[in-house]
Amino acid sequence: MISRIWHGWTSLENAEAYESLLKSEIFNGIENRQIVGYKGIHLFRRTTTGDEVEFITIMWFDSLEAIRAFAGEDYELAVVPPKARALLSRFDARSQHYEVRAELKV
Repeated sequence: MISRIWHGWTSLENAEAYESLLKSEIFNGIENRQIVGYKGIHLFRRTTTGDEVEFITIMWFDSLEAIRAFAGEDYELAVVPPKARALLSRFDARSQHYEVRAELKV
């Protein structure tokens, strides 16, 4: 299993709209692509110092081939649709990928 981690930041004013866009449109669009080896996504959110809100997405894939099916040959390149870019103040240009080495279920 491989996790794909990405960070994006919005203003406080755009945070609700961005989260809503992710949940109602972007995540559904990813799911509808039915990528073989895609296992799901988690969304994290926190208000940082000042007036910024940080979002982290962690996606789960079986393999680098599955990640390439999602992101393209340059699989580290961030996948940020235009509607999302309009709401973000900044974001990681590239995603990080990690092998999942252990998992504890409680």
